[in-house]
Amino acid sequence: MEAINTTLLPIVQTLNAYLSDYILVVLLVGAGLWFSFQTRFIQIRAFSQGMKSIFGGMRLKGEKQKSGMSSFQAVATAIAAQVGTGNIVGASGAILTGGPGAIFWMWIIAFLGMATIYAEAVLAQKTRVTTPDGEIMGGPVYYITTAYRGKFGRFLAGFFALAITLALGFFGCMVQSNSIGSTIENAFGIPSWIVGAALVVICGFIFIGGTQRLASVTEKLVPIMAALFLLGGLIVLVVRIRFLPAAFGMIFRYAFAPQAIIGGAVGAAIKTAISQGAKRGLFSNEAGMGSTPHAHALANVSCPHDQGAVAVASVFIDTFVVLTLNALVIIATLYTPDGPLAGGYTGAITQTLGKTNLAQTAFGTVLGERFGAMFVAVSLFFFAFSTILGWNLFGKINVNYLFGAGGTKVYTIIALIFIFLGTVMSSDLVWELTDFANYLMVIPNALGLFGCTGLVISLAKK
Repeated sequence: MEAINTTLLPIVQTLNAYLSDYILVVLLVGAGLWFSFQTRFIQIRAFSQGMKSIFGGMRLKGEKQKSGMSSFQAVATAIAAQVGTGNIVGASGAILTGGPGAIFWMWIIAFLGMATIYAEAVLAQKTRVTTPDGEIMGGPVYYITTAYRGKFGRFLAGFFALAITLALGFFGCMVQSNSIGSTIENAFGIPSWIVGAALVVICGFIFIGGTQRLASVTEKLVPIMAALFLLGGLIVLVVRIRFLPAAFGMIFRYAFAPQAIIGGAVGAAIKTAISQGAKRGLFSNEAGMGSTPHAHALANVSCPHDQGAVAVASVFIDTFVVLTLNALVIIATLYTPDGPLAGGYTGAITQTLGKTNLAQTAFGTVLGERFGAMFVAVSLFFFAFSTILGWNLFGKINVNYLFGAGGTKVYTIIALIFIFLGTVMSSDLVWELTDFANYLMVIPNALGLFGCTGLVISLAKK
């Protein structure tokens, strides 16, 4: 295993650096700007409708659907996929590598992404299909083949389906289980492989139950886990409230002068901050990646726009609420004058602090070292576990598209194996492999979105 890590890691890192620094930023920012202007900034106009729909339709025990999900169950599944390790471990990695200013660029990506995810959601609703046995299926493969007919469309759809199966169904779930295993081992001393075995059993039970069982779990899990994490974060920020103005100041200051805290030349440092914000922002809110449209396609709503508005609000909750709270906790405890990272992430501190334990250290400064580690471990378990459930469903829909219903059983078995492997592999390689597959998803999804621009505009007008 160590030999594989040593050989593959530098290769994947090189590929990812090129993709994230050039292709990813251009596609994400380009798509966000394009749909923001084409829909007359739908992320602003539909924001209040989306928030009212989410909180007005919130149910811990919704009505059982004949097929698909209720709108709240669909958005709960989408948020379950969005609010995962990207909000805790991903944000930590972005801050360490790109400085606190990376959060600013995450905000920019998220704001533009709110228009992109609107396009994804309404297209997923409009192009979804119903199988002969009554199951609803929807997602990028269906709007890609709507945008591009013939062999090219089928190729793009097949490429996307393969990429998302690898990115989320396999590698992505490895990231989630890796983070669960490492934080629980750090907090409670339980070997990560035991955690992995337990995850396989629990996830297997839910996977076998299908869409209805998954919806029943996520509609209960998402509100509870969000409330738990927000409460803990607010307690830390209240205690450190005198540092909040400085924390916000660092986010804006180091967005344009990151070299002061991460070193290097000005141009290279800004490039690092932006690319970290872009790629970790993508992994956090998933706007433009093509994952959450699978959940939004399953919603039983009166018109596609209604679910598009809900999708807009889900990105806001993910990035501007949950991720920002975690970032402020980290900055207001570790980057302040009395914090260990006041001078930047350099020197001996790099041997003790990394993205996997940064949040635990931050919460531990107020809640106590042991309780802080335990709190983050429990929060991360719920976040990452819910993401595994959502991502497995998204992968299953695409396996069904590629191989038919018979292929989903084999897919489930392989996915469970990857979940276990994530708890025993190097976190760096797991993250890099996931990033690589995520980037490959973005390309065909963005092409499909651009090709359906006219359809998006007509749905937004209606």
